Amino acid sequence: MLHLDLQDRLQEAVKAILPEADLSTVQVRSCPDPKFGDYQTSALMALAKERKMNPRQLATDVLGKLRADDLCEKIDIAGAGFLNFRLKPEVVAEALAGAFRGEHLFFRTSSQPRSIVIDFSSPNVAKPMHVGHIRSTILGESLSRIFRFLGHRVVTDNHIGDWGTAFGKLLVGWKESLDRDALQRDPIGEMERLYKKINAECDAEETRLELARSELVKLQQGDAENLAIWQEMIRLSQVQFDEVYGRLKVSFDHTLGESFYNPQLQATVDELMATGIARESQGAKAIFSDGSMPQKDDPFVVQRDGEWLDNPALIQKNDGGFNYATTDLATLAYRHATWRPDEIVYVTDGRQQLHFRQIFAAFRRWRPDLEKSVKLAHVWFGSILGEDGKPFKTRSGDTVRLTELLDEAEERAFAVVSEKNPSLDEAQRNEIARIVGLGSVKYSDLCQNRQSDYVFSWDKMLALNGNSAPYLLFSYTRAASILRKAEQSDAVTNATTLTAIRLSSPEEQAVAKHLLKFGQVLELVTEEYRPNFLGAYLYELAGLLSRFYESCPVLQSSGNERLTRLAICFVGARVLKQGLNLLGIETTETM
Repeated sequence: MLHLDLQDRLQEAVKAILPEADLSTVQVRSCPDPKFGDYQTSALMALAKERKMNPRQLATDVLGKLRADDLCEKIDIAGAGFLNFRLKPEVVAEALAGAFRGEHLFFRTSSQPRSIVIDFSSPNVAKPMHVGHIRSTILGESLSRIFRFLGHRVVTDNHIGDWGTAFGKLLVGWKESLDRDALQRDPIGEMERLYKKINAECDAEETRLELARSELVKLQQGDAENLAIWQEMIRLSQVQFDEVYGRLKVSFDHTLGESFYNPQLQATVDELMATGIARESQGAKAIFSDGSMPQKDDPFVVQRDGEWLDNPALIQKNDGGFNYATTDLATLAYRHATWRPDEIVYVTDGRQQLHFRQIFAAFRRWRPDLEKSVKLAHVWFGSILGEDGKPFKTRSGDTVRLTELLDEAEERAFAVVSEKNPSLDEAQRNEIARIVGLGSVKYSDLCQNRQSDYVFSWDKMLALNGNSAPYLLFSYTRAASILRKAEQSDAVTNATTLTAIRLSSPEEQAVAKHLLKFGQVLELVTEEYRPNFLGAYLYELAGLLSRFYESCPVLQSSGNERLTRLAICFVGARVLKQGLNLLGIETTETM
């Protein structure tokens, strides 16, 4: 929060010198190198460049108007026009005391809350959720938690795949080859078997493909039998979805699948045709480039052999059928009309980058009035690889089912917990294994740069040291254990004693200053949709706490020193617990 106080004052000083300046660009960030200070701004250089001013002179003028003596012991002008801020030790101590008293946790809810729709997970009906769904699911859940925590209104929508050509094949299989006993034992497995069987037959025989198409047409036309079977497929699939989401502690405000938008698709195409955004081509209807953007940025053209060629987005096939582009445009229109969001975020894998570039560009042309009022963001991510560097599969080459992955995570964590703490009873070890196992799967993904591929490694994931969930969870339990042993719960929560807090050692100061950055890190996560910033922050916090424990004994200290150190443990544990919760990771009091 102190960086926001500094930022507010800096903006006032800039306003006094440059009344017309866009103050939203004047931001204060953590100093990348502590030797230069605690916080820093580079905004004055950009303001000076725009106005052809000397940046150091502007920095000098702004510094003359800046009133921050009560917060900073030193403010330096550095380089071409940076301002570096070093906080007073007593200001840091008071911020720690405020968090100790429960007045804040180093963040401020947004003064201008936004309405944000987040589309994530999106599994397919009648298919098992697999390892490929984990990134979208936990990344979307974490982003929704952080946005809400900062005061924004969030609407989460699970856009499940419950419509399309696959259901014609499933209907044929259901009517001809359904094994009712297998369906009862493993409904997803049985539906997957049916699809594979009929799909192979359709590839081999045109008559089988025609039969599947006719069953799909009957479904689309509202045939009672086919609708009933299709609804049963959705119901059985939702049981699987609910089980997985329940284990992962993931929830959605809405689950509006592709079928929900089916009645709106023809009207969408008709409107796009009527407005000239789409046109007919070889019997189909598609959106082409309108030449309004540079070719290198235009998603509707592609360069081949030095020549720019059309790369249209198909919205209706020559047989009258629709596709993903049609559905996604109808979905965008519905979301805007229904929820009036300021921002719509799609969390999918990187292979869909071109698709969403086309959808967003088409929507902007369709609804030009929304150009500035609605932000559209594709939050894409890379692949999960096996240790051979190839897409993560089972030994037999099949895609790894998500339920099996989560089961194995808990089993492996149980073995680790049993080895490290065999005195715990089995129920306790099972509960700790659940928290550690599922937390490890989540954290190993969320701590990565989402746009990078990463290698799935059980050993790294469950390691008790390094940047892993077990290490962070252990850091939390260590702080909690110290607080329990202190038997000073009254002292820990009694605000009347907090005037005595003094940060005397470098280790105490380092932890306290790092805690101050919690809110700023959360803001950065929401700006760039990168929970790995929070993961890196928590990992650094755990390391600072470890060094603090080594250099500053808590339980052996007394008086004001003991109080200060208990405060650091107490607030450090709160930030660790809250930060992990925002990543969707539960904590445990013992490990």
